[in-house]
Amino acid sequence: MNIEEIKAKVLRSQYVYTSHAEIERREDNLTFAQIEQALLNGTIIEHYSDTGRGESCLIVGFVGELPIHIVCGWREERVVLITVYIPRPPKFIDPWTRGTQSHEES
Repeated sequence: MNIEEIKAKVLRSQYVYTSHAEIERREDNLTFAQIEQALLNGTIIEHYSDTGRGESCLIVGFVGELPIHIVCGWREERVVLITVYIPRPPKFIDPWTRGTQSHEES
């Protein structure tokens, strides 16, 4: 996956949320605007190979000082937001480093 291609799709509103991403977004009180901002200034920190659902990646982006993680994949020509969340211990030591509990889609 390529971050510039993802950003271009976001700018053209060519992305969709999974129901899981929507649940996680609400649990962390994140707005759609915050997710977009994080995607547009984000970087890919992990790539995941195709495990039957297609290739995906973990992006970290910031809204001010707030880090947001977004796991993205593809659904035809659109980016699919698989999950979104604020990285916290114990799963993450900081926004870029996994902690003691590791899971691809928090």
